[in-house]
Amino acid sequence: MSLNNDVHPDFLNVLKYKSKELIDLYLELRLFVLDLYPEAIELLYHTHALTSVYSLSEKLGNSFCMIPIYTNHLNLGFNKGTLLSDPKQLLKGTGKLIRHIPISSADDYNNTVVKDLIREAIVLAQSESKSLNQQAFRIISKIKK
Repeated sequence: MSLNNDVHPDFLNVLKYKSKELIDLYLELRLFVLDLYPEAIELLYHTHALTSVYSLSEKLGNSFCMIPIYTNHLNLGFNKGTLLSDPKQLLKGTGKLIRHIPISSADDYNNTVVKDLIREAIVLAQSESKSLNQQAFRIISKIKK
């Protein structure tokens, strides 16, 4: 999977305004997630943050993680982070369910602890999803032009 060729043009049109370091970090983290679950459906949003969401289906409710990109930083987020085991207490946040890991370098995510969190989030999403047909990777942009 090549980096820029597989990023939706709508997303790239907004991403290009971020710093090179932030773009590179996002692209690496994106591949890290997709390597763990290549069948993910990537849902793209641009609201308060430019966000790619990784889901079992086209439904946001079937997502297992997300990468929101802000002005100067990005996170690896989990919609149901409070339900995940977090022995190293990497997950931050105070919401009822959502938690995130602040990402400033590959060291923040490229390890077995984060891999295990993502895998657990995938299993949780699978257990909560109604019968899903096997999906193939695709990108769905919800970004308004």
